[in-house]
Amino acid sequence: MPKIVDHGVRREEIAEALWRVVRRDGVAAATVRSIAAEAGWSPSALRHYFSTQAELLAFAMEHVIARARARIETTVYDGPVRVAVRRLLEELLPMDAERRAEAEVWLQLAARAQGDPAATDWLRRADDGVGEATTLAVRALAEEGELAAHRDAEFEAARLHALIDGLTVHVLARPESMSPERMSAVLAAHLDDLAT
Repeated sequence: MPKIVDHGVRREEIAEALWRVVRRDGVAAATVRSIAAEAGWSPSALRHYFSTQAELLAFAMEHVIARARARIETTVYDGPVRVAVRRLLEELLPMDAERRAEAEVWLQLAARAQGDPAATDWLRRADDGVGEATTLAVRALAEEGELAAHRDAEFEAARLHALIDGLTVHVLARPESMSPERMSAVLAAHLDDLAT
């Protein structure tokens, strides 16, 4: 009887192997050959799924986006609106090992993508996802009267997006200077400020 292969599971194995290589050795080391070795596959077996490094990296970015989206969609957001909004936005920040791994891979792939027109789409989609979350957050605050009347919602969503990006880069560059608790406090203070 022929062996039934679950391609979704195999692609997940590839993504995890790619993440390990990128985190350990950097994006430049993420070749079809190195990912195959990390996954315990032959390069020809991996090429069945991805024929080039660019395809592998595009898949890695897709994987980051999918993981973050799934986590956001399955999280329960209850309590006062500022608490719920902060919880939503914390899902985008490197608050634990899983989210830190996602942020590290995203940052390295973003650096690699500079000058690569095909990679622009991955970065735009990841950035659009953060933009959707910050827009949703500001809208929720406004609907509950937690956004001061003089504040422009579109501008505040952009400012919140910049804060999320900035905190992420800051944590990756100097993890010892920004604990998860401090990140949460900075975010909470910003949300409090939006109401005044």
